[in-house]
Amino acid sequence: MARTAVKKERRAHIDVQRRVRGWAPRTADLARWVNAALGRRAAASELGVRVVGPAESRRLNAEYRGKDRPTNVLSFPAAPLARAPAVRALGDVVICAQLVRQEAEVQGKALRAHWAHLVVHGTLHLIGYDHERDADARRMERREIRVLRALGFANPYRSVT
Repeated sequence: MARTAVKKERRAHIDVQRRVRGWAPRTADLARWVNAALGRRAAASELGVRVVGPAESRRLNAEYRGKDRPTNVLSFPAAPLARAPAVRALGDVVICAQLVRQEAEVQGKALRAHWAHLVVHGTLHLIGYDHERDADARRMERREIRVLRALGFANPYRSVT
């Protein structure tokens, strides 16, 4: 009798909430970018992606970061639990669609590529990456570049001009 290997599900569950009417990537694209950023950590994980407008982004940025202006992406890691649940909640990524569009235009980047970068960036924050120190920023940027390249996007830190 031949044995068949059962491939373990390696995709995170993504809950997408759209709070604005403007263009945002399809849920399937958001999920693909999140899963690429998570890599092996995607298995048995879940996170939320909220697409918001400038007013909500500004409110959240002011309340949680003390900066009274909208920002392109915010990450809110979930609190660690005392015992390991069957599904690990990672937290939420909040993206301001209008600001992402404006930045892409000003920077001369494709809108879809800029979205992918910010989704990857925000997701990496949920799993412990940050850019507070130079060494940490370089580590995070290398991971972003590697993930985005695997998804077919160019290095977001290279000048477009």
